[in-house]
Amino acid sequence: MSRKRKQTIAVLLVLVCLIAIIPLFVLKGAEFGGSDDAGSQMITEIRGSEYEPWFTPVLEAAIGGELPGEIESLLFCLQTGIGVGVIAFFMGRLVERKKWQDKQL
Repeated sequence: MSRKRKQTIAVLLVLVCLIAIIPLFVLKGAEFGGSDDAGSQMITEIRGSEYEPWFTPVLEAAIGGELPGEIESLLFCLQTGIGVGVIAFFMGRLVERKKWQDKQL
């Protein structure tokens, strides 16, 4: 890898870290809620009444309550890992196909 490319990657990593860290210090006391909470609040503002979901999540119905935050995070990380694995598999296949095609020519 060339020196210029390494510098570019390093600068981009630093920028990503700054984008993630700066709001924590600049916006002291701010609440960083999720999109589910924001959506429910917007529906409440628009309709003027409390939002009632159309259905209950399958896992919550099966266990008779909400999932603990740790389990919810675990499932999200597992889903992310599977997605990354699938994408990496197909990208690897594309790279290998290109290598084999270059060898045959």
